[in-house]
Amino acid sequence: MADSMSVNRALFDEVMVPNYSPSAVIPVRGQGSRVWDQQDREFIDFAGGIAVNCLGHCHPALVDALKTQGEKLWHLSNVMTNEPALRLAKKLVDNTFAEKVYFANSGAESNEAALKLARRWAIDNFGEHKSQIIAFKQGFHGRTFFTVTVGGQPAYSDGFGPKPADVVHAEYNNLESVEALISDNTCAIVMEPLQGEGGIIEPISEFVQGVRALCDKHNALLVFDEVQTGVGRLGHLYAYMDLGVSPDILTTAKALGGGFPIGAMLTTTEIAKHLKIGTHGSTYGGNPLACAVAEAAFDTVNDASVLTGVTNKSARYFAALNAINEKYNVFSEVRGKGLLIGAVLNEKYQGRAKDFLVAAMEQGLMTLVAGANVIRFAPSLVIEDELIDEGMARFEKAVAAVTAG
Repeated sequence: MADSMSVNRALFDEVMVPNYSPSAVIPVRGQGSRVWDQQDREFIDFAGGIAVNCLGHCHPALVDALKTQGEKLWHLSNVMTNEPALRLAKKLVDNTFAEKVYFANSGAESNEAALKLARRWAIDNFGEHKSQIIAFKQGFHGRTFFTVTVGGQPAYSDGFGPKPADVVHAEYNNLESVEALISDNTCAIVMEPLQGEGGIIEPISEFVQGVRALCDKHNALLVFDEVQTGVGRLGHLYAYMDLGVSPDILTTAKALGGGFPIGAMLTTTEIAKHLKIGTHGSTYGGNPLACAVAEAAFDTVNDASVLTGVTNKSARYFAALNAINEKYNVFSEVRGKGLLIGAVLNEKYQGRAKDFLVAAMEQGLMTLVAGANVIRFAPSLVIEDELIDEGMARFEKAVAAVTAG
């Protein structure tokens, strides 16, 4: 196995649980928004590890942080704290609505913590009856059993036996559907400030304002899942900052570590006090290596020029996709915000998003899907304009190949 060429796609089928079906392409190195596979074939990365690699591959600031911390301290239990965790938590608190931070390993774990905290807060303050969680159809919050139940996609949650109880789903962007479900038994409304896996659906401003008002009316917490939208993805440090509302709890992961696994839950002091000593925990949460890399990623992204650049680069993507559509007539809509963009296939190409993804790979471009009908783009926040143009030229060739049959 010393020869890297002996590590191939067939080995996956031999040794891995078959819940994934990865491409035959096996990347071995990356730099910025370019990736090379085992055969040294180059790809432009418009996928970003599903909105994770916010600074591309091997960004110098992240590499330096990892090397520096890697020679100091790798891991401690939470019987002790550590400097990188405290520095990162202070920066998150100083730059958001939050007053307290809880670290985890992933978005799902961060959401698990948020849901448990919301329930505990409600039960402590109001009693056992206040346990209902309202989420949204086509939402996505992770793959633990609690988070996948809250996520509004039965295909991901069915078939595992009885689900956690008292979770209901409203229609996104439909305030009346929320009003029909909410009561004084509701402990929290959980929502993405832009639905990612559900198809890149932006919220209507009045909808978000209305959800906040309903939470206030019924003494329920508003939980924003910013796992995919956070850390600059939509052109603000966090998406709530452009919506005119603040959540009570916010979760963040993916881009937070720029590729190193880390997640966090942010909340207020008053709410946080309900996670007393021993009520929740994570072995690797607050890991010094993860927090050191995340601090470097946070510092790099939390810069006016980078955040402004996201908006400018977004316009470049939209222009290119609309130009392709004028020529090939494959999209009913190009939607999204910042650098989380969805090209929605029209009726003629329904269900064929993966065909476009595969065709793009053949042209040397890595993209994503968001369901069967949406091609998703989540590139590095600092991708060069020339690479956007080159990648879009490759994507046009992929579109031409699919439409040619």
